[in-house]
Amino acid sequence: MITVTRPYFPERQNFDRYVDAIFERRWLTNHGPLEQELTKRLETYLGVKNLLLVSNGTLALQIAYRALGIARMPGLYEPAEVITTPFTFIATASSLKWEGMQPVFTDIDPATLCLDPANIDAAITPRTRAIAPVHVFGNACDVEAIDALGEARGLKVIYDGAHAFGATYRGRSLLSYGDASTLSFHATKLFHSIEGGAIIFKRKEDLERARKMINFGITGPECIEELGINAKMNEFQAAMGLCVLDEIEVNLESRALVWHAYAQALRGNVQLQTRRIGASLNYAYFPVILESESVLLDVMQRLEQEGFMARRYFCPSLESLAFLGRPAAEHQEEDFSTPRIFHSKDIASRILCLPLYAGLEVSEILAAVRIVVDRHVKAA
Repeated sequence: MITVTRPYFPERQNFDRYVDAIFERRWLTNHGPLEQELTKRLETYLGVKNLLLVSNGTLALQIAYRALGIARMPGLYEPAEVITTPFTFIATASSLKWEGMQPVFTDIDPATLCLDPANIDAAITPRTRAIAPVHVFGNACDVEAIDALGEARGLKVIYDGAHAFGATYRGRSLLSYGDASTLSFHATKLFHSIEGGAIIFKRKEDLERARKMINFGITGPECIEELGINAKMNEFQAAMGLCVLDEIEVNLESRALVWHAYAQALRGNVQLQTRRIGASLNYAYFPVILESESVLLDVMQRLEQEGFMARRYFCPSLESLAFLGRPAAEHQEEDFSTPRIFHSKDIASRILCLPLYAGLEVSEILAAVRIVVDRHVKAA
């Protein structure tokens, strides 16, 4: 079976070298030398400052929210609101809810698939504390418009950059926008540390506060300064991250071949995500948008019969999950059919990500393409 993705495994000898050093030092966690080395190397590679490694990408979001102080609403009993996209992985919104905040969903741009800034301003209420956009499939949000709106309305901006490792916008790291950006280093990601994540803060004081938080609030042998949690990255995670980073260019080159082979064969035959002008490609995903959900299900079935596992990202559109919250429809009862979420619901019903990982053969790519084009063109 050709899966939708496959974790990148670096050279075993390189990993063994890092692991041997761990055994020699007997330093397993608590800000070890490999975690420190990975922090410095990632800041250099990504072109960012104030990077904090954590144990997974969901905790990266939760720590970012707490470090920026957006959960607290002095004098109000209602939870703080955060405007976000319904077209994303569940953790973007569930991490807000877990931290006691209310996700408020506004619709996406149906071309870029990212949060549409035009919908944000009308959703702002006195309880709104932040905006949490997502760089979907590594495609840049309209960071200039969103950052300007956040500044004008006094709102924090936290980008979920789980897909955006290495991505740039107009020559600048995409992760350097907003008050913070988060990354996921899950095994399925372009860059991974088995599990893991990172936060990139705009301000060093926010980094220092978050650094205390991920170590239970402990700052010394007999000093606990504030409420914290355990979100530290351990040395084995850092070892894998260093190995994958050692081979990142090889990984990217192989993935680029796959991505461009798909693009050349499918462009003009199916709808593809519109890339933001000025944004780089990191070859993280290859989504196709089909004619209808029935066509999508037919394509998925045919692909599976031929040994290909494609996956629906992101279905369902999150505003349909009643336990999360509501669309931006202030003073209305919760109506999940609101036209304000039309595009996300529509795209979620008919988007499919095709297999993409280093080492995928051109013959395999073309076989998948033939199935997609055949079924899509017949349906059209």
